[in-house]
Amino acid sequence: MQAAADDFPRLATTRLTLRAFEAADGGRVRRLAGDFAVADTTLNVPHPYMPGMAEEWIATHRRGFAAGELVVLAIERTDDAELLGAISLQVERAFARANLGYWIGQPFWNSGYCTEAAAAVVRYAFTDIALHRVFASHLQRNPASGRVMRKLGMVQEGTLREHTIKWDRRENLVVYGLLRHEWLQRQST
Repeated sequence: MQAAADDFPRLATTRLTLRAFEAADGGRVRRLAGDFAVADTTLNVPHPYMPGMAEEWIATHRRGFAAGELVVLAIERTDDAELLGAISLQVERAFARANLGYWIGQPFWNSGYCTEAAAAVVRYAFTDIALHRVFASHLQRNPASGRVMRKLGMVQEGTLREHTIKWDRRENLVVYGLLRHEWLQRQST
């Protein structure tokens, strides 16, 4: 996946455009990701989300993409260009795999946006960058994220007991995975 930053993917679905983040998105990211409910259900979203943090985060995306290690896309509604959240692949090229991660702003929960965006990114992972495996995990107390993974055809592979700490509390992490041949088979049916 060694690529120039100018080759950043732009993916389209029925309702969404997945595109590179721009510095101008910082304020919107801070408002959406800074919501306690969003931070509480994810591993890596901080709270409080301080001014400047979103812009710093966005500044890492093109460098990570150019190195072949990271694809982070803004999830934007096509009809009104409203930023809804983020989706990413942390690529481990040596193993032909990537860790899928995402968050959606609370006002847009339960609308199918996350599943729609994730399906497009999984397709990108298996077709455009020829990965063998995509995996993801969620805090056990966030079953909605697990439902997204199952809708993608991911298989629950296990629960890592007290595997991580979120805000001084030990958390179980539920792990899902999808192999390229499983995804291809699912596409043919």
